[in-house]
Formats: sequence, structure tokens, C-alpha cells
Amino acid sequence: MSDEHKQDQNNDENLYKAYMMKTKNDIHISPSLSEEEQKEIIRVGSNTARNATVMISLAILLLILPLMTLITYMYYGIGGKANTMIDVVGKTIYVTQPNVSLEEMEIESEIGLFSMNVNFDTFKRIGSEDYLAEKVDVYFGLNEPKFPEKISFLEQLPPMGYGIDVMKDGQKFFHPDAGIPFNVSDEWGVLKGLPDGTVAEAYLSFSQLINPDDIDAFLPKETEIRWLAVDTGLEAKQLDKEGVPITPIGYPSQVDTTTWSPFNGREQTNEEVFLEILKLLEKNEETAEIVSEIKSLEIKERRKYVQDNGVQVYGAVVTGPVPELRKLEQVKEVRALKIGEVKLWNWK
Repeated sequence: MSDEHKQDQNNDENLYKAYMMKTKNDIHISPSLSEEEQKEIIRVGSNTARNATVMISLAILLLILPLMTLITYMYYGIGGKANTMIDVVGKTIYVTQPNVSLEEMEIESEIGLFSMNVNFDTFKRIGSEDYLAEKVDVYFGLNEPKFPEKISFLEQLPPMGYGIDVMKDGQKFFHPDAGIPFNVSDEWGVLKGLPDGTVAEAYLSFSQLINPDDIDAFLPKETEIRWLAVDTGLEAKQLDKEGVPITPIGYPSQVDTTTWSPFNGREQTNEEVFLEILKLLEKNEETAEIVSEIKSLEIKERRKYVQDNGVQVYGAVVTGPVPELRKLEQVKEVRALKIGEVKLWNWK
């Protein structure tokens, strides 16, 4: 190899070394950072990472929430599940709460995340007017109900609690074969002490089982039958087969001409509607027990008893002027009376 060629090769190697050194110097951070500057860089990086995480999480939530809401609507919508739940709630009120009605067109439902709230008002007929009784909110977590939240507007507040204590404190009807746990004459004394210019609701217990069509014959003319307590085979002992106290079930006596009421009398009698409701509640008994706050409804056994033996009643709610209600003391078919709500005169 010639000297000239060797010289050229050395020059190329020197140029390559110079280039590599320059590149190394370019990518190296020449100035040294102070400790404060290093901490600031770390802080800014940490904040940036945290903000990025928050934004990503929000973006994911904004995508997931509509999806979960859609799933919830589909859950309640497919197969009419929401309508069935609302139907069970409304019809439970009719057959477990004496002299209580509701405007089904005013029942509101609100769908949340995997939940539904059912809101409605209940009313009591005292004299000739319907009075707001309660505002009720029933929460469903999917298909599992919670005990209703209620605001009561009644003068006689319903007993608080659930099950046995409610049954003992709130019982107002007594089967002909069941004992009466209070002094009957004291309750008649309460009725006599009410002013003549008032109307009231009265819970009557009969001395024998009666056909619903025969009740009008012995009641004072200026009174109105509102609700009938039906004999279902368990009322004499007031216990179910497991020894759990049961409460009355029944149905409205009057035909409700409003189109939304199940007792509108258009296609079925009130007795037939009552049995249809029991079939519905039998399939949804746990929900009905929670909505009504009754520990045991024993719907299947009671429905079968009524179907086999027909509708016989052992009690009724009537309302009217107090002077007319006093006449009931002389009616042999009336065994006992409990006074309910009282209002100023409003009789038709």
C-alpha cells in the first residue's frame, strides 16, 4: 500500500472519530441541573401523569355510564319487567291496605343505574272526600325491593316496624272465631264522644261470615262500604302454618269508574279482580310482603281457599256521618268496631 493511500485512510478514520464525538456531545445534556430544578421536573412530570390518568378515567366513565344506563333500561324494558313491578306495587296496596286507593296514572317510575324508584300517593275516603294518606317511594335494586319510604298525612299514624308488632298494634278486623283484644264498649264510647258535625271511617268486625251482597241490608242508609276483609281460612287463628301472624287481605267494595283502576267494573266483578290480583301476587309474593310491610301473606294457600270456598267476608270499612255510624251499635251482625280517621262534615 502506498504512503498516499495510507494517509487517506488515516484521514477518514480521524473524520469518523470526530463525527462520533460531536454526536455524543450533542445528545449529552451539557449543563448540570440543580437539585431544585430536578425536583421541579419530577413534580411537573408527576402532575402531568396524574392529569393524564384522570382524563383517561373520565373518558372511560363517559363511555361506560351510557352503556350501563342502556343495560339498565334494557333490563327493565325487556319482557315488561318494570311494568310488572309497578303493577305488583299498586295491586298490593289495594288488597292489603283497607280503604286505601291510588291513582295509577299518577304512579311515577325513575330508572337509575341498575335500579328503579316507584313513587305514588295513596288516598283514604273519609265521608264523601278522598284525603291524601301517604306519599310512598319504593326502591328496587334490579328486581329486589327495599321497604317503602313513606310520608304520612294521616292523623292516626300507622304502627312502625315490620311483622308481629305491626300486626298486634295495627289489627282492626277480627274473625268471628277470634278473640277481641280490647274493650268493645270503650270503642263505642269513643264514637259517641265525637261531634255530630264530623264524618269518620269505621272498621267493623262481623259476628258471622257474610256474603258481600248481604252487607248493605243491615248497614245504616247514610253510610258507604269502602273495603271488605275476606275470610281466607287463616283469620280465626291469625297465624300462618309456621305460626307467623298474618294480617287481613281484601278488596274495595265500590266500583271505581276511573279507567286506570283494576276495580273499574268493566269486564270483571270486584271479587273476580281480587282473585286475579292474588294470582299475580302469588308469583311475586316476596315483593308484595316488602311493599306491604307484612311478614307473611301466605298468598298461595289463601287464594286456593277462597277459590274453593267462595268469597265470604268477616269485616268491612265503612264511612259516613258520625251520628249514622253510632247506629251500628244496635246491629246484631256487627261484633266490634274500631274508629279510624275523623274529618269535619263533608257528607254529600
